[in-house]
Amino acid sequence: MTLLTLYDFPGSGNGYKVRLLLAQLGVPYRLVALDILKGETRTPEFLAINPNGKIPTVVLDDGTVLPESNAIMWYFAEGTPLVPDDRLGRAQVLSWLFFEQYSHEPTIAVARFILHFMPEDSPRRAELPRLQERGAAALDVLETRLQRHPFLVADRYSIADIALYAYTHVAGEGGFDLRRWPAIGDWLRRVREQP
Repeated sequence: MTLLTLYDFPGSGNGYKVRLLLAQLGVPYRLVALDILKGETRTPEFLAINPNGKIPTVVLDDGTVLPESNAIMWYFAEGTPLVPDDRLGRAQVLSWLFFEQYSHEPTIAVARFILHFMPEDSPRRAELPRLQERGAAALDVLETRLQRHPFLVADRYSIADIALYAYTHVAGEGGFDLRRWPAIGDWLRRVREQP
């Protein structure tokens, strides 16, 4: 049996959410770790697989390439309890996936990357106040939702929760003090309790 291949960087939250989903679904895969800090996603070999040069990227059993973390998650989760059966529920999951990639990840993940992976004298540190302000606004949105609901969609665990958990649970590495958002803290515990 041919295993699917996941190209990933171990420090990536986008890759983490795919690995978490595959683990929760019991999907076996072969991991190829690439170091983005050393430019390993910019080599001719990897660009032949994914011309966008980004991880995570999955190569399915039949050789089909599937990039983009949320598309990968949707592919594997569709037809499971992690994606609602009803049209509105699926649209709400997609709404949170878009929010994660547009409002959450570009601020929280980038702040984390600058603080966690870049040297202390990096000029990119000048970006931190703006990133942290916008990241806090994204966390405020999550907090508001989670004050009234145990999970993001239909009050049950879904890939929306997986997607937003990935960078939220390490937001402290980007300079965000999660004690400011108690409902998020409770939600993080509920996500960690999933099998």
